Amino acid sequence: MATRIPEAPKVGMVSLGCPKNLVDSERILTKLRSDGYAMSADYAGADVVLVNTCGFLDSAKEESLEAIGEAIAENGRVIVTGCMGKEAEVIRARFPNVLAVTGAHQYEEVVGAVHDAAPMPPNAFLNLVPEGGLKLTPRHYSYLKISEGCNHRCSFCIIPALRGDLVSRRPDAILREAEKLVEAGTKELLVISQDTSAYGVDIRKEPRMWKGAEVVPHMTDLARELGKIAPWVRLHYVYPYPHVDQVIPLMAEGLILPYLDIPFQHAAPSVLRTMRRPANEAKVLERIHKWRAIAPDITIRSTFVVGFPGETEADFQYLLDWLDEAQLDRVGAFRFEPVEGAAANDLPGAVPEAVKEERYARIMEKTAAISAAKLEAKIGRTLEVIIDEVDGDGANARSQADAPEIDGTVFLRDAGHLKQGDIVRVEIEDADEHDLYGAPLA
Repeated sequence: MATRIPEAPKVGMVSLGCPKNLVDSERILTKLRSDGYAMSADYAGADVVLVNTCGFLDSAKEESLEAIGEAIAENGRVIVTGCMGKEAEVIRARFPNVLAVTGAHQYEEVVGAVHDAAPMPPNAFLNLVPEGGLKLTPRHYSYLKISEGCNHRCSFCIIPALRGDLVSRRPDAILREAEKLVEAGTKELLVISQDTSAYGVDIRKEPRMWKGAEVVPHMTDLARELGKIAPWVRLHYVYPYPHVDQVIPLMAEGLILPYLDIPFQHAAPSVLRTMRRPANEAKVLERIHKWRAIAPDITIRSTFVVGFPGETEADFQYLLDWLDEAQLDRVGAFRFEPVEGAAANDLPGAVPEAVKEERYARIMEKTAAISAAKLEAKIGRTLEVIIDEVDGDGANARSQADAPEIDGTVFLRDAGHLKQGDIVRVEIEDADEHDLYGAPLA
């Protein structure tokens, strides 16, 4: 029997205003076409109509309102976008039946609204791009970006100059993407941004509806909802703001992984001030102890810069002593290197390269010893792991304490029957400085 291909939903577009609006319309239609949607040249044949409005002059606004009214009269299923989207109250007051209103350049929101209004039937012949998007990672884990840019002005960093200030994605758009990734086979979501803790500060008063309830654009609320979607949710690039304490109970409940990736960068107050980072290492130590009391299995990974301009031997020793107290599970270190455009380049007190190398060796020796002791304590325990690769009778896996590419591996014997992406329980039999060894439970 021949395969019957379902008919793709059709989208109509009315584009008003300047050439910039026309380019926006082209981008929206290009994305929708790549998602498999067909285009309609008239109102009658469209499943939904987009009106890209202009709001530059009062006359242009009136023309936009007339176009919306015509689309509603002729079709009834209308999504409004473009410059006049900033006046959503005006539009909804006049046309309460519009399906959605979004602003200029909000391509993701427009496309999401179309997906909600006219869902695409799952079919390999219609979906020109896979449901989960094109991926460069294995099928079983995916990176989920929740924002762009950063509001910090660290003296060693040029990210704000490259990417601008923080711009958070809508929570419903993030959750929709997460759901699609999981439907496509993702078992582990790795939440990333320049500053995950700051998520939503720019759209704090803009909650969005998801599954019949409002979701506030805040790290804790987003983490809670993501935990309902994916088996594993891992948080990266978390600055230790006070509200980070709120996600620890979610870890204790098993809703998200007991794992925090916090870029401390240093511990000595004088170096932190020169780096333009909060010099609150004492409070952080107190909070780490509290986190471990709530979620005893929490893994904390971090990165540190050695040889920063002005770093003295006393500053470096302070960092080593701090690490003894903090007992971080995973640590990476970097020798300071000038980056073109960074304010730190002009700081006095450059540290000689030989001293940087010596300090780098010392911090790596320190953190390797801490890691070895922590991993040795896991021998004899039963842990949950995710399978990354199966090779013959063995397999490479990761525990909840291990992010891909940057942390350790759990090497398994007698695991040839497992498949990539399986989440299984294993008994740990041995350990070294960075990795674990074991076997799946029968």
